[in-house]
Amino acid sequence: MEVTIQLDSTDRQLELFGRADCHLRLLRQSLGVQITARQSNLIIRGPEKDVNIAAQIIDRMQKRLIRRHSLTSADVDALIRRANVAPTNERGEVIAVYSHKKVIEPSTSGQLKYIETMLANDVTFCTGPAGTGKTYLAVAIAVSMLKKKQVRRIVLARPAVEAGEKLGFLPGDIQAKVNPYLRPLFDALEDMMDFAQMKKFIELDIIEIIPLAFMRGRTLNEAGIICDEAQNTSALQMLMVLTRLGHGSKMIITGDVTQVDLDEGQRSGMVEAIRILRRIKGIGVVELTQRDIVRHRLVQNIVRAYKKKAKTPETRTGRAKT
Repeated sequence: MEVTIQLDSTDRQLELFGRADCHLRLLRQSLGVQITARQSNLIIRGPEKDVNIAAQIIDRMQKRLIRRHSLTSADVDALIRRANVAPTNERGEVIAVYSHKKVIEPSTSGQLKYIETMLANDVTFCTGPAGTGKTYLAVAIAVSMLKKKQVRRIVLARPAVEAGEKLGFLPGDIQAKVNPYLRPLFDALEDMMDFAQMKKFIELDIIEIIPLAFMRGRTLNEAGIICDEAQNTSALQMLMVLTRLGHGSKMIITGDVTQVDLDEGQRSGMVEAIRILRRIKGIGVVELTQRDIVRHRLVQNIVRAYKKKAKTPETRTGRAKT
């Protein structure tokens, strides 16, 4: 099948095609189609289904370029992933945050389900491997709710559990010691609002980023509450977190249950909570997979390789049993 697309603007072909045609090359490699540029037209050849998908993605690329005045390889990669997302109202997919330079929207069908579940429930559990957007999308929903005045504050918390390293001898006060644990939450926030605004919100306690232990004894009303890395909570810690939920609040609990850093023999409070609570109305559970990874394409292959290795029986010498 062959389809010819007339480009909306020939002045921005370099941005649309990417440096050295990297955007078109990404489309070719991902969809197995041939794409040829001729003056103000793009000619796409290949199997009918793939050609139609490529044409749809190019149309979205042009619209995004017009709307945002920029287009990156990450944007194109996200559009390719979204080609498998069930069609919905495009405006409803976009999460409004404070940054005018950022449009946050799901890149996979799993991420779309995650967003819909967070919006529909007061408590959402989300599990999945690294790079699936668990934390990022949770922070985006909380920031969006703050902007729309649906909540009065945001509370972001993580358990301070070392991932195989001991940080107790790091210099500095308690804040300096826990900052490495909280850095991913700061990174997500910085992507959604400018630094001065984020600093002001933190100073006014509109945004609070704290170790999990600091939540004890509190009731959080009209708040967007995120407990990140929750696979590293004990059963008692998870119960403590869940019972902080106050009137008008929404809680999102995220974690990768394949990377539990608790002491050997200690059960994850997140895993237990999902098993006990998943059938309660108002509590949603989403399980993202390696298909939802939106970081560098190699991350999917890395996760897949480690998952395969974990399933391979090994002897003490490290060789697979035959």
